[in-house]
Amino acid sequence: MEINLISDTITRPTEAMLQAMMHAKVGDDVFNADPTVIELQDKIAKLIGKEAALYFPSGTMANQAAIKIHTQPAEQMICDKWAHVYNFEGGGAAFNSGISCSLIDGHRGMFTADQVALAINDPENYHTPITSLVTVENTTNKGGGACWDFSELKKIKEVCDENNLAYHLDGARLFNALVAKNETPKQHGEIFDTISICLSKGLGAPIGSILLGTKAHIKKAVRIRKLYGGAMRQVGYLAAAGIYALDHHVNRLADDHARAKRIGEALNNSPYIKKVEPIETNILIFYVKDAFDESDFVNALKAKNILISSMGEGKLRMVTHLDFTEEMLEKVLEAIKGIKP
Repeated sequence: MEINLISDTITRPTEAMLQAMMHAKVGDDVFNADPTVIELQDKIAKLIGKEAALYFPSGTMANQAAIKIHTQPAEQMICDKWAHVYNFEGGGAAFNSGISCSLIDGHRGMFTADQVALAINDPENYHTPITSLVTVENTTNKGGGACWDFSELKKIKEVCDENNLAYHLDGARLFNALVAKNETPKQHGEIFDTISICLSKGLGAPIGSILLGTKAHIKKAVRIRKLYGGAMRQVGYLAAAGIYALDHHVNRLADDHARAKRIGEALNNSPYIKKVEPIETNILIFYVKDAFDESDFVNALKAKNILISSMGEGKLRMVTHLDFTEEMLEKVLEAIKGIKP
């Protein structure tokens, strides 16, 4: 049995999800005529409390569309130095929107309103880029699935309003944060101008992300999605998986979080491990002791058919998910316990 903890993107649709997909009513979404896509968009817009939503083939494309909506070439976006939009989207902000990034040195991918205020350029100084957008990521990927303090998100919103800045949430794993923090979707919908949400991570759909915003934002997003080659035809078969995920796979995220914490306990008791980052959701970030080679730890688990990933800078990562069962958890705990220096 292979146990894949590289990412929560490796999940496959459940049998019930497949049935929902196979029985979906479809049409040509390029002409806004796919009833299942429309149902998904309306469903999640109502859930988050936004005026409109648009289905995208990937989270990266949804984020890039949001950046394009809120900025003009030569302007600047504020984000954390570990942000997905900066590190893992192929330089898209520069290529697609022609903007630069002002990187905040935050904590585990999160920063404060005071740090945002300091990063805003004087709009009267023509030597510096015009600051136009602040983007945050919740949960933070490189930060080990960390969840933002909602009161700080509201303070950042106040700074954005005071300085006429747009405010985007890369909510790829937003529902993990909502479950972990006992928050509501509409709390986030009230403070962000746009929100992207990935359906193919913890929620377990095979593909797809949603961008939410005002009707005006989404009207622009339709054109940008077309420009980026993301317009799709009978995509309701995939949208049906997103509907099923929202109906059946949100509350169970707590199981992923609990299993991640149990793995964290085992890692903390391992003589190989120097540090485990605090575990709030389904991502574990940890470090081996300086005297050991991290590849030895990775290979020791691989020899037992357990796959994990390296994030560089000495970081190792495990991610729990829908396909990671209680039986698999016990095997991982046993394997960690059995690794000796």
